[in-house]
Amino acid sequence: QVQLVESGGGLVQAGGSLRLSCAASGRTFSSYAMGWFRQAPGKEREFVAAISWSGGSTYYADSVKGRFTISRDNAKNTVYLQMNSLKPEDTAVYYCAAAHFVGSYTGDYDYWGQGTQVTVSS
Repeated sequence: QVQLVESGGGLVQAGGSLRLSCAASGRTFSSYAMGWFRQAPGKEREFVAAISWSGGSTYYADSVKGRFTISRDNAKNTVYLQMNSLKPEDTAVYYCAAAHFVGSYTGDYDYWGQGTQVTVSS
């Protein structure tokens, strides 16, 4: 069992930056691949980024490639999402999730956090 708690969301102007954190409970965090997803009002939850258990492989949605960076610190049981050059269309609730194998579909992930709101003003 893994419990996930996101933090770091907020209101930022277009072009600004935010760093999201996701703290995980449990001693097996380092064995899980981790992902970030987002969901805007009236839209499906969509893949943002994922990272392998070791941190050696990362994957991004085309819409965030070059602007967002996913990373993890297994000693701190935490995964991060650094978001730069934010756009109004990045506005959404952001969720972190844990999976046994890295993937880009919501069904690939077994555990989810409660989400953190990111709002980008124009």
